Amino acid sequence: MKDARAVSPAEVVSPRAQNTLADYVTLAKPRLNFLVVASSAAGYYLGARSAPDPLLMTEAVAGTALVAAGAAVLNQVYERDTDAMMRRTRNRPLPDGRVGPLDATMYGAALSFAGLALLATRATVVAAALAFLTIVVYLAIYTPMKRRTPLATLVGAVPGALPPLIGWTAARGSIDAGGTALFAIVFLWQIPHFMAIAWMYRDDYATAGFPMLPVVEPDGRRAARQAVIYSAALVPVSLAPTLAGIAGSVYFAAAAVLGAGLLVLAIRFLRSRDDPTARALFFGSITYLPLLWVAMIASKI
Repeated sequence: MKDARAVSPAEVVSPRAQNTLADYVTLAKPRLNFLVVASSAAGYYLGARSAPDPLLMTEAVAGTALVAAGAAVLNQVYERDTDAMMRRTRNRPLPDGRVGPLDATMYGAALSFAGLALLATRATVVAAALAFLTIVVYLAIYTPMKRRTPLATLVGAVPGALPPLIGWTAARGSIDAGGTALFAIVFLWQIPHFMAIAWMYRDDYATAGFPMLPVVEPDGRRAARQAVIYSAALVPVSLAPTLAGIAGSVYFAAAAVLGAGLLVLAIRFLRSRDDPTARALFFGSITYLPLLWVAMIASKI
C-alpha cells in the first residue's frame, strides 16, 4: 500500500534542480549584494525630501540590486579562467563547470536589463543612467584592467560607490552635494577594504596573475599606506553629510568615532603588515559602512 501522506513542494523539486537553483543564486553574489541593497536604500531614504513611498523605494533598491547582480554574473563569466586558478574561487559554479558560460551570460544580461528597466520606468532616468554607467565601468574597464595594473582598484571603486548615488537620484531626480557626499564616502571606504582583501589573498592573486599591490610589492608597505591614506581622507569626508544638511550632530559624532576606529585599524595594518591586522581591517571595514548608514538614517528620523 502506497504512503498516502501529502508531498511537500520541496520534495517535488529534484535535488539536481535544487542544486542548479543554488548555483544561480550563488552567481548573483547575494552576500555582496547585501551592501548594495543597504547602500542604495540609505541613499534613497536620505535623498527623499519627505517620507519615502515604501513601494517606490523598494522598486528602486530592487532595480539597483538586479543591476549589481547581473554585473557580478557577467564578471564571473569573463574571469572564469582565473577563478579556476584561485583556491577561494575555484569552486564557483562557472570554473567548476556546474553552469555553462552561455547560460550564465544570458542570466547576467537578463538581470542587468531587468534592473535597468525597473529603474527607468519606476524611478528616474538619471538613476537608470548611473546604473548603466556602473555596468560599463565595471565590465568594460575595471574587469580587464585588473589583469594589467594595480590602479584597477581605484577604477573598481567607482562602480562600487554608485549604489547610494543611484538610490539618491531615484528619490530626488538629480545629483547634488548630498548625493556626491554619499558617493565619496563609499569610494574612499573601498580602498582600505580592498587592500585588506588583497593582502589576505595575495598568494591567490599571484597565482592567477592579478597585479594587486601586495603581489607587485610583497612587503605590503604601499598597500598598507594606501589603506591609511584613504582611511584618513574618509574621516573628514564622512562628516560632509552634516555640512550638506542631510544628517545632524548625532551622525557627526558617530561618523567621527567610526572613522577614527577604521583609521586605527589601517595604521595597525601598516605597522605589522600581517594576516591578523589585515583581517581586523577587513572586518572593521564591513562593520563601518552599515553602522554609518544606521547613524545617518537615525539622525534624519
